[in-house]
Amino acid sequence: MAPKGKGKAATSDKPDAKSKVSGAQSVNVRHILCAKHSKKEEALAKLNEGVAFNKVAEEYSEDKARAGGSLGWKTKGQLLPEFETVAFGLEASSTASPKWGECKTSEGYHLIMVEGRK
Repeated sequence: MAPKGKGKAATSDKPDAKSKVSGAQSVNVRHILCAKHSKKEEALAKLNEGVAFNKVAEEYSEDKARAGGSLGWKTKGQLLPEFETVAFGLEASSTASPKWGECKTSEGYHLIMVEGRK
């Protein structure tokens, strides 16, 4: 799946600053993990209805990150490559008005949002 927000990375005026292309080296990330595509689609429908990301995560996520899907601050290299590509491509947003992306990894289907970047 094509991640939402991919290609919106900040540009650098330093040609040799390849590691800073995304504009962030760490993200404060939340996710909703579902083993089945159908369950991920149910969670996505709730987000589209305007339900807060953390509330949808508490109800639908099958991950151990039960605190509203929070994974905390993660730096590059700490996440699965597919997940990391989406997470570092997203703008920061709030749980009440999330901007999310999605991907499939070996763990299942993820809906991902980023609360902070640094």
